[in-house]
Amino acid sequence: MRPAWSTILLAIVIIPGISAAADFQLTSPTIKNKGTIGKSHVFNGFGCSGDNVSPELRWTNAPKGTKSFAVTVYDPDAPTGSGWWHWIIFNISPDTTTLPADAGKLDNANTPQGSMQSMTDFGQPGYGGPCPPSGHKPHHYIFTVFALKVDQLPLKPEASGAMVGYYLNQNALAKATFTGLYNRK
Repeated sequence: MRPAWSTILLAIVIIPGISAAADFQLTSPTIKNKGTIGKSHVFNGFGCSGDNVSPELRWTNAPKGTKSFAVTVYDPDAPTGSGWWHWIIFNISPDTTTLPADAGKLDNANTPQGSMQSMTDFGQPGYGGPCPPSGHKPHHYIFTVFALKVDQLPLKPEASGAMVGYYLNQNALAKATFTGLYNRK
């Protein structure tokens, strides 16, 4: 018979490892956490000359009960007083675990069927890549996937980032993030 203290110790060592393995995670094969965002994902306009292709995104270990997903890209360093919304896509099917590259282009076969892209701070829906002012220190671009407890958000494509953010935070079961960096000299 095993002493009680060894069973407790075993539980303390093994159980945290199991729960850590089940953490909700978001990754991209082209943008590493705290890595520099490449030209293919940079905006084409406002003085920037990137390709404006949304990166491939992958998520794993969504919580049980997830009924839909949403993805946002936000720059808190933008000199606006309120940051900058670069991409907002929601009503993504719960069986989706990947957004392929260029899913942020409107009316694209890579965009998940049934999903909706709403207004960015560029004044239109769809992905708009990094394009900070020249001479700024690197901006932080926060990529977030939300696991939601609702099938759909009751919003239209004209919804602002703040309005979508309100609904996302009210309905989130969990979220996973990573941050990419970009500046132009």
